[in-house]
Amino acid sequence: MTDLSQSQTAQGAAASEQPTAAGSLRRKRRIGEVIIQSFLFLCGFLSIFITMGIVYELGKESLLFFGSRQWENSNKPITQRIEVDTTQFAVSTSGFTLDIEDLIRVDEELMLITGLDETLVTVERGFDGSEAVAHNAGAVIEIATEATLREFFTTTQWNPQIGQFGIWALATSTLLTSAIAVVVALPLGLATAVYLSEYASQKARNTLKPILEILAGVPTVVYGYFALTFMTPLLRSIFGKDVVAIYNTASAGIVIGILILPLVSSMSEDALSAVPRSLREAAYGLGATRLETAVKVVVPAAFSGIVAAFIVAVSRAIGETMIVAIAAGAGPAFTFNPFQSAETMTGHIVRISGGDLSYDSLDYNSIFAIGLMLFFMTLALNIFSQRIVRRFREVYE
Repeated sequence: MTDLSQSQTAQGAAASEQPTAAGSLRRKRRIGEVIIQSFLFLCGFLSIFITMGIVYELGKESLLFFGSRQWENSNKPITQRIEVDTTQFAVSTSGFTLDIEDLIRVDEELMLITGLDETLVTVERGFDGSEAVAHNAGAVIEIATEATLREFFTTTQWNPQIGQFGIWALATSTLLTSAIAVVVALPLGLATAVYLSEYASQKARNTLKPILEILAGVPTVVYGYFALTFMTPLLRSIFGKDVVAIYNTASAGIVIGILILPLVSSMSEDALSAVPRSLREAAYGLGATRLETAVKVVVPAAFSGIVAAFIVAVSRAIGETMIVAIAAGAGPAFTFNPFQSAETMTGHIVRISGGDLSYDSLDYNSIFAIGLMLFFMTLALNIFSQRIVRRFREVYE
C-alpha cells in the first residue's frame, strides 16, 4: 500500500506539473518571430501609408485644377479709356474670342460679359464684389478659365491653356495603345506559357524562360526608339507612307505588347504549372491528346491565374510612359485611327512636365488630374481582377 500511495502521489505531481510546463511553453517569447512579425507588419503598413499618401497628393492638387479659377491673358487689350460707370467699350480684334457670360478681369476688377457686338463689349462692372475703377486704353484683358468635372468627362478637346479640358483626347489614345498591346501580348504570352508548361522539357524551360524574361529588363526608352526607328518604318513599308504617320499609336502599342509579353508568359506559366499533375494524367487516361489536355483541362483549371496575369499586364500597358512619349506623338488628338499621331495620358505628363511650368498654373495642376485618372483606371482593373480571381479560383487538396 505504501508503494502504491507513493506511485499515485508521484503521478499526481507529474500531472500537476504538465500544465505549468505547457503554459510556460506557450508564454515563451521567440525574439526572432517577433522581429519578423513586426517587420512584416511594418512593410504592410508602409505600403498602405504610401498608397494613401499618393492618393492624398493627387487629390489635393487635382482639387486645385477643378476648383480654382485661373486667369489667362487674352491678348485682346482695351482700345479706349473706360470710366467707372462705363458698361460698353471696344476691344482689339486680336487674341482670344470672347463669349457672352465669360468672366474677364482688367487689373483687379472683375467684369461679366452680358453682350457682344463685334468688337463692342457690354459688361457688368464690379462683378463678384470687386471694385469698379477707370482703366486706360491698352489695359490687358484676362479671361477666366475653370475646369469642371462635366467638361472633363464629356468633351474631347484637351488644351488647358485655351480653356479646353476634355480628357478623352488623351484617354482614347491611352486605351488604343493598350488595346493594341493586349492583342499582341496576350495570345503570344499564353501560347508561350502553354509551350513552356506542357511541351518544353525541363532543360528547354530552364533555358528559354530566363531568356524571355530578359525582355523585361530592357529600358523602356530603348523600346521607344525601337518603335520609332524599326517598327514605324516597317508599318510604313507595309501600309504606305501616306497611311502611317511617323509618330503613331500602332507602333507604340505593338512594342508595348513586346514589353509586357514576359509578364504575361511568366505569370501564366506559373499558373499552369500549379495545376495538379493528376488532372493531366486523368485526361490522358481518357484518351485526350496533349493539345486537348492543355486547352480543355489545364488552361480552364488555371483560368483565375491567367486572368490575373492579363489584368496586371494591361495595367502595366496603361501606365507605360517612355515608349508612347517617343513613338506615339506629342499632341492630344481624339482619334481611333492607330496609324495617326496621338498623345497618351502618360506621354502628355512627360511632355508638359519637362517644360517651364509655373506652380499652381493650369498646366501644372492638370498633371495631377491626369495622374488621378490613371490611378482610378488601374484601381478599377485591379478590383475587376480580384473579383475574377475569386470567382474562378480552383482549390486543390
